[in-house]
Amino acid sequence: MSVDIPLTGKSIDNCLKELGKEFRRLSGKTTPAEIILIGGAAVLLNYGFRDVTYDIDAVVNASSAMKEAANHVGDKLGLQNGWLNMDFKKTKSYSEKLIQISVYHKTYSNVLTVRAVAAEYLVAMKLMSGRKYKYDLSDVAGILSEHEKSGKPISRSDIDRAMKELYGGWRDVPESSIELIDTAFASGDYQKAYQETRLNEVEAKEILLDFDKDYPGALTADNLNEVLSEARQKQKKQEEKI
Repeated sequence: MSVDIPLTGKSIDNCLKELGKEFRRLSGKTTPAEIILIGGAAVLLNYGFRDVTYDIDAVVNASSAMKEAANHVGDKLGLQNGWLNMDFKKTKSYSEKLIQISVYHKTYSNVLTVRAVAAEYLVAMKLMSGRKYKYDLSDVAGILSEHEKSGKPISRSDIDRAMKELYGGWRDVPESSIELIDTAFASGDYQKAYQETRLNEVEAKEILLDFDKDYPGALTADNLNEVLSEARQKQKKQEEKI
């Protein structure tokens, strides 16, 4: 979910540190908990092309005290209620395989183990989500670019394997996600793909904000793509008249 305060890698670490302390205070030093960070938080922990995230999605394996601990930390740090989004399992990007393919990040207060999704699996999850107004598709291009620069490129077969392992294949992946990955691999210029995609995401968010301002409550998950398509067609026609 979105929070009012943008979170950096450093502030995420501080949130988790406080969460570990608070969970230990509530549950004791012998009750373990595990969190798998997804999305923007995982990107910030693994890569340098992105500065902040507004979405802290996580798969949480812990006692009911974790929710109370998260609320206390949110109050202490001035975060919006629900800053630790434990509803990720309800999204289309969720897979029961995430626990198996996540990698260890850090342990806090000797009770809270934090893991994160990395590399081709994170790319697969971002492609499955494919939100045009968030960071999903630009994150894909950014991850591909950083791996290319580091000499450890992610291949199309790597992503195919991750997609099959997490979701059984590409069947439910949005067409815009498939178009992005096909274009990126065809050109090989991942940095250009990142820049262009990020601009499109910023533009899409502005379009949706304007629409919501003009028609409060009319925007839904079902008509979102239609709203974006109509707005861009209108914009294109206006540009052609100039």
